[in-house]
Amino acid sequence: MLRAVPGTNDIFARAREFPFREPVFRYIVETAEEVLRGAGAEMIHTPIFEYLEVFEKGVGPSSDIVVKKEMYVLEDRGGRTLALRPEPTAAIVRAYNQHGMKVWPQPVRLFTWGPIFRGERQQKGRYKQFHQIDYEALGLSDPLLDAEAIALMVRIYKTLGLKHLEVKLGSVGDPEDRSRYNQYLRELLRPHAERLSEDSRARLEANPMRILDSKDEGDQAVLAELEVRPMLEFLGPEARAFHQQVCRYLDQLGISYSVDPTLVRGLDYYVRTAWEVHHARIGAKSALGGGGRYDGLSEMLGGPRVPGVGFGIGIERVAIALEQEGVAIPADPSPALYLAPLDEAGRIEALVLAEQLRPKVRVEIGYSPKSPRKALEEALRKGARYVGFLGEAERARGVVTLKHLESGEQKELEPLQLHSLFEGP
Repeated sequence: MLRAVPGTNDIFARAREFPFREPVFRYIVETAEEVLRGAGAEMIHTPIFEYLEVFEKGVGPSSDIVVKKEMYVLEDRGGRTLALRPEPTAAIVRAYNQHGMKVWPQPVRLFTWGPIFRGERQQKGRYKQFHQIDYEALGLSDPLLDAEAIALMVRIYKTLGLKHLEVKLGSVGDPEDRSRYNQYLRELLRPHAERLSEDSRARLEANPMRILDSKDEGDQAVLAELEVRPMLEFLGPEARAFHQQVCRYLDQLGISYSVDPTLVRGLDYYVRTAWEVHHARIGAKSALGGGGRYDGLSEMLGGPRVPGVGFGIGIERVAIALEQEGVAIPADPSPALYLAPLDEAGRIEALVLAEQLRPKVRVEIGYSPKSPRKALEEALRKGARYVGFLGEAERARGVVTLKHLESGEQKELEPLQLHSLFEGP
């Protein structure tokens, strides 16, 4: 028997593991959509594959996605090299440029959700195919947009019912600030390179800031011993003022946060604001999502300069946090009516009547004839409010025998009366 690829998961209502139950996914996505649409953002869906250059140029040559060859790359019949999307932001910026959104009222605020593909080692909360909600605000370089993005992200989590949240705020500065800081890190860490992990030795020349984010205990011991100065000390005047203004706006919004001077981002396109939202109860991989500003990404993709800020929320990780906090997921509504055929002719009668009622009420039917007792048991299992019996006796009188499952009251109704009962006058 063939099985799913390791690191991928089937998502359906009765999945054994909580993160992969379809009602949980739907609850997270619909909550995020309600919050983001309520703030004026518009939905966008980009293809799940793009030309490889979109992501190679978009995420940057020193990112783990490129360096560790985490992308799923394929060649189509025309010999063009494509990649399954390893992150959504580059594709959304590509769409912004391609469709002339620069002439729209700015900022253009877009959101999406869908699968993301990374060829990395599987572990709890990290998969080869996972799912992400993404929000982007494009066209303005204004700290107010950064504060709003953080506020929207936090509101999504709180609306879902999560409580144990921690917002960590930092800044990766402007490109020249990062260049100075990376040079400082290289000079500091080169004499200790042999003590670093293999991954960190590879990052030392390409992107030493990523070493600060290493989960390797040996790397962290070296960093602690050297008392590495934080990135915030290397910010230029403009980046520092921008960061301070974001902090002031968050204070005015009443959003609790802590400034994390060690916070870095894994993709090369980030500048200035960077943040993560963590959850205290899901272990070491506690980040539910993160975001930041990326004012130079459009230029990396061959377009004009387009400032932008946005965030991504990992759906599977949020699902794990919901389970840890014991948040009750709203149940799917039960059918108002279960139509039960008592003989063969009643099957199509049930479907015809159900289709007439379904535009306004949830109706399920039995697909094979059952005895009244078996049909009643089936209706109770489905949580229906009413069961309607359709058999030879009902057919002869032109009625449906309707039973209210809570009160036990039973009566015969003609189809028009049934319509009136469920549809109103």
